[in-house]
Amino acid sequence: MPNEQPPRPEPLDPPMVPFALAGMAGWALVGLVLLIFFRGWLTDHDHQNWLWICLAGFLWGFPGLAVMLRHDANRRRRRAAAG
Repeated sequence: MPNEQPPRPEPLDPPMVPFALAGMAGWALVGLVLLIFFRGWLTDHDHQNWLWICLAGFLWGFPGLAVMLRHDANRRRRRAAAG
């Protein structure tokens, strides 16, 4: 039959908490590297706000982590109900 479409693959549904933790770790790592190794350069070139951006990225990770914890709990419930 020419109009028959192939079956659609199931969407990916990976655990999301590791992504939130990796993002927070990334912001923290970049912030520490900038603070330790590039603080003088940042001050000389008036880019101290980069440190604040890293701090904001890290702190915004906490609400994101809370959302992802809830998402993963719902994911576990959906999979348990599906069998």
